[in-house]
Amino acid sequence: MYDIQKFYQAADVQDAICALQEDPEAIIISGGSDVLIKIREGKFAGCSLVSIHGIRKLKEISMEADGSIVMGSAVSFSHVTNHVIVQEHIPMLGNAVDQAGGPQLRNVGTIGGNVCNGATSADSASSLFALNAVLVLTGSDGVREVPIQEFYTGPGRTVREHAEVLTAIKIRKEDYADFGGHYIKYGKRNAMEIATLGCACMVKLSANKRQVEEMRLAYGVAAPTPIRCTAVEAKAQGMKIGNELYELVGAGALEEVNPRSSWRASREFRLQLVEELAKRALKEAIEYAGGGADA
Repeated sequence: MYDIQKFYQAADVQDAICALQEDPEAIIISGGSDVLIKIREGKFAGCSLVSIHGIRKLKEISMEADGSIVMGSAVSFSHVTNHVIVQEHIPMLGNAVDQAGGPQLRNVGTIGGNVCNGATSADSASSLFALNAVLVLTGSDGVREVPIQEFYTGPGRTVREHAEVLTAIKIRKEDYADFGGHYIKYGKRNAMEIATLGCACMVKLSANKRQVEEMRLAYGVAAPTPIRCTAVEAKAQGMKIGNELYELVGAGALEEVNPRSSWRASREFRLQLVEELAKRALKEAIEYAGGGADA
């Protein structure tokens, strides 16, 4: 059922890097919710696996002295959702990954694996884009930090090199403090569904809670990779909360996306979702930021 030639359990990150260097065809595995399915389907037949699942350091969530939130790459979706730091400071991300698959998948699937598989439909992707997440990659040459907007290079492709391990996802304080956020996943059913479209919005309001000080709008499945709508974000800055803002954001998002037709949905339907979900996510984010969506 699972055609695996070799399985190696890495003792630590450096051990995993060495194992990957020794085998150019080896594949990293943590929770296995994505890799094992591909093996069963024959895509990785006869592969060698390097497991980072037992590395405790990669399963921690912490806050650094400067307020940055750091999540290990092997943290499960369930752990992300239920962790007190996430619930208090970045609940949008917890809510997003809580919509991935069913309870069994969320208990084993990891946020690092969700990012590294390069899928635009990943439930964490658009939320991490809206949070300006920074990905910490560790290899034989040391550590490098890559903004998530620079990580994806195409469908299923990323800048991670073969012998590199995604060790952490970092979210800086200035990217979440005083923001309200909301993620909407559209699927044909409410559970265990790959997103037809995902939309994440973060917003910071003025002191009087009547104007947009900063807005971030991100999508999954609206382009070959997750994307941010930076042009409409700039237009929304300083605007008063109200219908003019919502119409501008919805229409502006359409100019920056490039969805495709698939068996899940047509391009035309996804474009309708892009416009509508932008408005809904923004309104919810405004509420979470302490404003009134109808102000």
